[in-house]
Amino acid sequence: MTIPAGLRRTVLRARRDTGFLAAGVLPHLALVPVWAWAAATTARTGNWLFTVPVSAALVLLGSPVLTAVQRARYRLLVGVDVPRLTSTVPERWTWASAARWLAAARPWRRIGYHLVLGPLLALLEFLVLAVAVAALAGVAAFAWSWALSAGIRQGWLGYLAVLLAATASGLLLLFALPRAARVVARAEARLVSGLLGPSRAQRLQERVDQLAVSRSDLIEAVDAERRRIERDLHDGTQQRLVSLAVNLGLAMATRPDLPGDAREVIAKAHLEAKEAIAELDDLVRGLHPAVLEDRGLDAALSGLAARTPLPVRLRVDLEGRVAPGVESVAYFVISEALTNATKHADAVRAEVVVRRVGEVLRVRVTDDGLGGADAAAGTGLTGLAKRVGSLDGTFRVSSPVGGPTTVTAELPCAR
Repeated sequence: MTIPAGLRRTVLRARRDTGFLAAGVLPHLALVPVWAWAAATTARTGNWLFTVPVSAALVLLGSPVLTAVQRARYRLLVGVDVPRLTSTVPERWTWASAARWLAAARPWRRIGYHLVLGPLLALLEFLVLAVAVAALAGVAAFAWSWALSAGIRQGWLGYLAVLLAATASGLLLLFALPRAARVVARAEARLVSGLLGPSRAQRLQERVDQLAVSRSDLIEAVDAERRRIERDLHDGTQQRLVSLAVNLGLAMATRPDLPGDAREVIAKAHLEAKEAIAELDDLVRGLHPAVLEDRGLDAALSGLAARTPLPVRLRVDLEGRVAPGVESVAYFVISEALTNATKHADAVRAEVVVRRVGEVLRVRVTDDGLGGADAAAGTGLTGLAKRVGSLDGTFRVSSPVGGPTTVTAELPCAR
């Protein structure tokens, strides 16, 4: 006889849930003797100065063990993984560090679960197990009645209605058992995630930390990809264009007998090749200047200031290098600010100050141009603000009409 798949799943689920509840009775009652002993001893002797600290110490010591047992029970029997609470143990125990550790670890929820809620859950589990035993006993009423002695059996068999009622009651209880076990198991699973696992605020904080790490990894990956593209363009396409320009120049220098039209075409191609090299050089430098990776922010900014058409006063106060992502963002903030000062502000001079103060890299670019720059107007300043924000930095623009314009960025640079 083939058992229907739905019935088989119901039976397996009921067996799993009932076994899960049966395994929880003893752990849930483990602390009952502690507070029962404390209550009885205190009532008998009146010496609560002894019983209360001892019982509290037993509860504090037993709570982590019981929590580990419950986690294993949920994981092994119903496949529910209760996350561990992450709390850093202080290197040196003081009253302040102990208070911070207790606030982070929040043992009171676990103690409340084991000490107060545990006995109530044990009662529910015991009731479900009693329903299971009564259901099996009722279904097997006819079978176990034959295990009685002959006299008793004859008397019982005389009450056929009693056996039929017991069997019917057992079938009803057996039908209700999967539902009851499922409801109690789900209720326990919801309670345990909030009491033995991290709280909602802690889960949100962990999620925020994970997103911050993933965002940092993404920024580093994008920056590494920029460096790769820069190297490929510099070592590949740019070198081919340089070779092409050199060959065209050699052709004009070594072949004076070429017709005028041919020389004009070669000269034009030579000029376009050099312009392409210059444009590609600007593109490569815009992706990621090689000097920034090789020699650091100070050298890269010196080259940037030298290439800027207007005079730039540069002051860089750095001891050592900061993270590559921070260097890249700082460089492009300064580059964009100087470009705006040159093209849009009609500035005569500019000043760039870069300083590291503690764990913050401060960048300030000031020009004496016309002012009126608005970071919220969808210009390149908006992109800079987003780029700075990707590192949890701050970006400000002060640009009253008539000038001066000051662009300030503060970038966390702790390593």
